[in-house]
Amino acid sequence: MSPRPHSRTLAFVESPVQLLNLLEWAHHHGLRGPAPEGGPALEGGRAPVGGSVPVGGSAPEGGELTVVVLSPTDPMTRGQLRRTADLARDEGYRVRWEEARGGTTAPFHTIGGLAGPLRRADRVVMGDPFSRYVQLLLTITRARDLVVVDDGTATMEFVAQLARGERLVRWHRKGGRRGPRDLLFAPVSSSARRRLTPREGRRVEVFSSMPVTETPDGVTVTANDFAWTRARFGPPRITKGADLVGTSLVETGVVDVGHYLEAVRALARSHGATRYFAHRRESTEKLHRLAGETGLEIVRPDLPLELTARRGPIGRTILSFPSTVVHTLPLALAGTGVRVAVCDIDPAWLTETASPRAQGFLSGVAGTARDVHRLATVGLAQGATA
Repeated sequence: MSPRPHSRTLAFVESPVQLLNLLEWAHHHGLRGPAPEGGPALEGGRAPVGGSVPVGGSAPEGGELTVVVLSPTDPMTRGQLRRTADLARDEGYRVRWEEARGGTTAPFHTIGGLAGPLRRADRVVMGDPFSRYVQLLLTITRARDLVVVDDGTATMEFVAQLARGERLVRWHRKGGRRGPRDLLFAPVSSSARRRLTPREGRRVEVFSSMPVTETPDGVTVTANDFAWTRARFGPPRITKGADLVGTSLVETGVVDVGHYLEAVRALARSHGATRYFAHRRESTEKLHRLAGETGLEIVRPDLPLELTARRGPIGRTILSFPSTVVHTLPLALAGTGVRVAVCDIDPAWLTETASPRAQGFLSGVAGTARDVHRLATVGLAQGATA
């Protein structure tokens, strides 16, 4: 689904990965930022955090893109978002940083300030259709074109739920009881699902590197091959050793921390890994414990891992548990000779509170990954617990 010429596109992102995939979408469709001729001089050539840049010049052929960052409160995510937002500005796009969660009144100020641009937008792009913030914003827009850019494994679940006409629920929460806030927000969520369902006069596109097995009627699925990342960075310097990629499965309550740490230790030992690239949501306490028990060097990337790996240096082998990166890294590192290997999650590692769908979903994430080496589940020492 190509953007209509000279249209106004408003994009909402809440994570570095969403912003990276928005840049890939804009590159794929040939969008460019407006020329800065006639606009005010910017200190350091970048937009000030806290608002968009009023720039002159004509709109690009594919339309004009404004990026709205709905900033989270997590420091690691905010840091990665700021760095990735700098890349968006370097590409010439407008970036509007919103402290959307900076206090009890912040949502009212944010939504009030975005109401006008939302009503004027011809196209709305979002990175997380499960986000209550985004679902609320969708009730305001009159846009005829809606686009969902990749948010990793959540995109797989979103497309499947839309195809089956189900309510929008994140995969690791599915099967749990609906709380009071869920029930209160249900009408907004239902409205968002209806707006994300194509009909006459409304087009919906999903831009993803993830496998899509159930395509809703009328939805256009466009493959994300990370062409912008490969053109912009690298090729990286390849080291002889192996690197291990962390996940937030412990933090989301899916995998037991003791079993996870033991699995990391066994995986690093068997493959000679020396570095552990932490997920931005991993807790500091867990990472300290992991470093002490495994001897791995903990690396906290300041950009999404696809960009970090492409810039290098990176190990000749990258080890991961089932996660988004087993789908995205082979694309970002195509032609470099780096091997990506995925290790399955043993059902015994799951917590008692994990969603009943967790094992099947994670197995599907690993099993549908292309151009990766499938590893057997690592054996753990007896009695590994938290």
